[in-house]
Amino acid sequence: MHVRIISLTSDFGMRDSYVAQMKAVILRIYPQARIIDVSHGIQKFNVRMGAFVLSSAVPYFPDGTVHVAIVDPEVGGNRRPIVVRTKHGFLVGPDNGVLMMAAEAQGILCIREIANPQFTLPAISHTFHGRDIFAPVAAHLAKGAAYEKLGPEIADVVKPTFAAPRKVGDSLLGEVVHVDDFGNIITNIREEEIVKLKLKGEAKIKVDSSFLKLKLCRTYADVERSQFLSLIGSHGYFEVAMNQGNAAKELGVRAGDKVRVSCT
Repeated sequence: MHVRIISLTSDFGMRDSYVAQMKAVILRIYPQARIIDVSHGIQKFNVRMGAFVLSSAVPYFPDGTVHVAIVDPEVGGNRRPIVVRTKHGFLVGPDNGVLMMAAEAQGILCIREIANPQFTLPAISHTFHGRDIFAPVAAHLAKGAAYEKLGPEIADVVKPTFAAPRKVGDSLLGEVVHVDDFGNIITNIREEEIVKLKLKGEAKIKVDSSFLKLKLCRTYADVERSQFLSLIGSHGYFEVAMNQGNAAKELGVRAGDKVRVSCT
């Protein structure tokens, strides 16, 4: 029997039993599943952070992995539960944008609304769709269930502004999707988009109300300590950082702030 991986990303934390309940549901349906925790430390209700953390991890999993992401402020409301099939696997979660950054990077093949009760728990609570809908659907997919039977194909999914930057003239307009524990300012601008700008070693950057002209570096150590720099981080996204310092704190930048990158 094949063994398929299921990854879990959520804002549940680890103090309560929510994550354990999801894993228990998965293992009751598919005992052979390999469950990997990406993170359960997503800031509460922060869809942007959840989307970034998920998208930064997904490329390193084997093809066929089923990824579950739950940052779901509107659980029990009108938002739909969905499964996105990509060129490399499946993404399961709410239709609130948390899946789309990873999905678009992986290449979307089809999106379906979860509507078939055959693949969910018999009783669905109003407040814990992670356990009652997303976990069992993921387990059935990993076990080999037919994706086409989950529900109707849909196209009108939520695609948040942070999913992709825009090209305006000679500039890229994006936003800060994450500030990591080092204070690095991580944008939604991918390496391939920076390459197309032909920056010639330097970038002119406006982030929030700060204007910077920074060297495009390969590593943080390419500048002196406490100096700002720009680079493509390990996630494949354009960053503004400070060597051995906290760039976000120094500049007063937060996730959601707008970013403009252009040639100097």
